[in-house]
Amino acid sequence: MPCKHGSVQPHTLRVFRTVAEHGSITAAARTLRYTQSAVSRQIAALEADMGCPLFDRLPRGVALTEHGRCLLGHATAVLDRLDTARRDMAALRDLTAGRLRVGAFPTAVAALVPRALATFRSDHPDVALSLVEGLTSGLLERLVDGDADVAVLSAAPDQPLDSERVDLHHLLDEALLVAVPRTHRLARRRTVRLRELADDAFIAGSATAEETLLRATLPTGFRPRIDIVAAEWTGKLGCVAAGLGVALVPALAVRAAPPDLALLRVHPDDASVRRIFAATVAGRSRPPAVRRFLTHLDTAAAGLR
Repeated sequence: MPCKHGSVQPHTLRVFRTVAEHGSITAAARTLRYTQSAVSRQIAALEADMGCPLFDRLPRGVALTEHGRCLLGHATAVLDRLDTARRDMAALRDLTAGRLRVGAFPTAVAALVPRALATFRSDHPDVALSLVEGLTSGLLERLVDGDADVAVLSAAPDQPLDSERVDLHHLLDEALLVAVPRTHRLARRRTVRLRELADDAFIAGSATAEETLLRATLPTGFRPRIDIVAAEWTGKLGCVAAGLGVALVPALAVRAAPPDLALLRVHPDDASVRRIFAATVAGRSRPPAVRRFLTHLDTAAAGLR
């Protein structure tokens, strides 16, 4: 009788392998905790599906036919691969394997993200971690392109994030501070109005303030004088400490501030906040590692408020 091909279910292959191992439908049924008739029906259905006799029925037990011996090797390989797949997927679910690729904007790397990564690694040491720092616009592209699993992003009040491309998990709202030298006339103040700094030079990331934090946070009509441009926060704050000017500092960057400068609160009438989010690609399920990492980010964010 020529063999034909049909759809074979894994549980049917498991029954077939058990019968082959025991050489008996009765013994296989006992091992599988099935009835003998249920096992017989499974074998009969598999033989009908394959179009080949798989066992010779003997007075005592069964014996594999040539076709049965051929199928047994393939069945064992398929079942072993499925068992391996189940173990691998369980490891991903239980966070005993896998990876987590995190993107974050620079000031989030000062404290927020490292704290979350540290506690996550402590709880799940077998998950491989990686971190890439970048600007929000670039991180969005990395996220959508599949080069990151989650990205910590910032959004200025007048520049909301593209919620059609990403799902947003709000972490905190970040206020602005003003960094001034310890010798500054306002250094002993707790709160300052920005107009009081009209005569001060600002240290900023852009001479035009169009691609820097200043653009989204200064009140209407306020035009800072920018003498020195420094891209990194260590450079900005170093210039402030040296008395070369003042700088607007996001609260997340405070840990990088040297001790020889003062940090003043911006008056509520002038204050503007950045919203900080953890973003994942819209419409895609979040892997277990990402879901768990979000809880660590929430805890780290709560400690920074």
